[in-house]
Amino acid sequence: MEKIDIGDAELAVWREGAGESVFLVSGLGGRAAFWSELVPALSSTFDVITHDHRGTGASTKSKIVYSVSQMAADVLKLMDKLDVSKAVLVGHSTGGAIAQYLAINHADRLTKIVLSATWAGPSPYFQALFKLRAQLLRDAGPEAYLVDGILRAYPPDTLSESPELLSGTPEERLAAFPGEEIELSRVTAVLDHDLRDQVSKIAIPSLVICAADDQITPVGFSYELIEKIPNAQKVILAHGGHFMPRVATSAYNAAVLSFLTEVNTES
Repeated sequence: MEKIDIGDAELAVWREGAGESVFLVSGLGGRAAFWSELVPALSSTFDVITHDHRGTGASTKSKIVYSVSQMAADVLKLMDKLDVSKAVLVGHSTGGAIAQYLAINHADRLTKIVLSATWAGPSPYFQALFKLRAQLLRDAGPEAYLVDGILRAYPPDTLSESPELLSGTPEERLAAFPGEEIELSRVTAVLDHDLRDQVSKIAIPSLVICAADDQITPVGFSYELIEKIPNAQKVILAHGGHFMPRVATSAYNAAVLSFLTEVNTES
């Protein structure tokens, strides 16, 4: 890990492998560790770059107003600091929102995008869910909020088979928590993301991937992206929940690697 100064913050960055650069951008939790199962699958072929978002993990805990456009700007600053002119971006959930924003507004910096368990704009269900999660954080505190997140992100059978996901290392989870002020601002950024009227402008090769049993970004969001993004490819996994990269790891990694190594024959 190294700390990269992007001007008004330092981002914790991990880089492994060689070849075309692939940025793996995580979701609301913001931590590079989310990608621990995908990095080894890609690093033999690609230059794989992960980072803790500003406000999370080992990066600067800036008390700013967070937004998808701000997070996307941080990714661009990081690309510049690492001398990466163009890259693939694999974005999960909030990371997928960042990928949409960059593909629309900075398409010259991207070669392909993977939109993983993400959404173009909120639904009434989505709004109610994240407003409830914010209320839970304010009223019950971070420990209850974090457990609630685990219950929603993993399929019930996975949690039953691996109960340590719920019971294990609560101290570690709390130690990694960025604090209520930063987390609530990041939740607001999630609620404010809406590019429904712009995603049809995405012209670079795109893969939309999700699990049919995702209860945070339900599968309908992915079908909407598939419908609106020209020539988008799709992979719908039968099982995996919101954290499908960590639950259906083999299928997820195979789908992403296949897309990234596919030769684009369009001129």
